Amino acid sequence: MLRRPLLRLTKLFHPLLERGSSRLWELMGLYGAIGPETMKGKRFGKFGKGSIICFPQTTIFNERYIHVGADTMIGSHVALSAGMIPGQVCLTDPVVRIGDRCLIGRGSGIVGHLSIDIGNDVWTGHHVYITDQNHGYENIEIPISQQTQTERPVSIGDGSWLGAGVVVLPGATIGKHVAVGANSVVTGMLPDFCVAVGAPARIIKQYSSASGWKPADQF
Repeated sequence: MLRRPLLRLTKLFHPLLERGSSRLWELMGLYGAIGPETMKGKRFGKFGKGSIICFPQTTIFNERYIHVGADTMIGSHVALSAGMIPGQVCLTDPVVRIGDRCLIGRGSGIVGHLSIDIGNDVWTGHHVYITDQNHGYENIEIPISQQTQTERPVSIGDGSWLGAGVVVLPGATIGKHVAVGANSVVTGMLPDFCVAVGAPARIIKQYSSASGWKPADQF
């Protein structure tokens, strides 16, 4: 007998709960975001004017070794870290630098240990992963998780675009105005003004002032 009144109450209050939860999430998005004047923003080595890390964030630590330029937006559910553990004293400063007017897509991860340098006006799609450290695997007597983790600097030049799901691995150097196709894996050097796709990423198109954009078979 109690079930019907409970169902009627649920139907009565459902619109209120729906509007209330939506409003609460909006407020959390507003006050949970990180900006240059927020308490969390002031922990960063640099946090430029007009920049924001959207709410919710996944993992952020050792912010003092992370520099964010001006007018940059870092999407929600992003991991952003320097070093292995919170409180670690890093050997380089900054470990991670993100330039001005960048856009880092939702669900991405930028995990630095030595040097990740992202230029100005770099945009990425969702779920892009950038790291300067890899796991050793050569010693078959030791689990891979316990082997030496080699570090090599990573750089991404001004004005480049990384499609959704791109992975940038240690030692990768991406030049200026480079487009990297979705789900590609960048392991080496991509020169300025090119388009690259695949795993590992390979150049399929490149620009020169003499001939404009040319496909790979015409280089």
